[in-house]
Amino acid sequence: MLNIIKIRQAIFYGYHGVRSEEQSVGGKFEADVDIYTDFSKSAKDDSLTQTIDYHKVYTFVYHLALEQKYYLIEALAMKIADELLKEFKGIEKVAVRVRKNNPPLGGVVDHVEVEVVKERSEMA
Repeated sequence: MLNIIKIRQAIFYGYHGVRSEEQSVGGKFEADVDIYTDFSKSAKDDSLTQTIDYHKVYTFVYHLALEQKYYLIEALAMKIADELLKEFKGIEKVAVRVRKNNPPLGGVVDHVEVEVVKERSEMA
């Protein structure tokens, strides 16, 4: 059985982007994470020990988003997906969405978003 734990609109201020202004001034980014795992035993026992601790996931994602600058949000999303699968053994599949708010496109655009979906079986 696979259940889903969803973290929505985790907001962080990062220095990601191709343009030098983006890397020096920074901007607001958001991330969503869908964690596919079996938490049926934890739900039955009402125990955190048999599930994925989403507080730890949030902290992990937050640090990944801030530890280095990325030119592409695609690279950041892939890094988050890969590292979550490595760090949390109970995750069978993960979907990560990263949004760049108010991207510098020369027009009015709310955000640009990328999504990475990766399964544990894809890990090398």
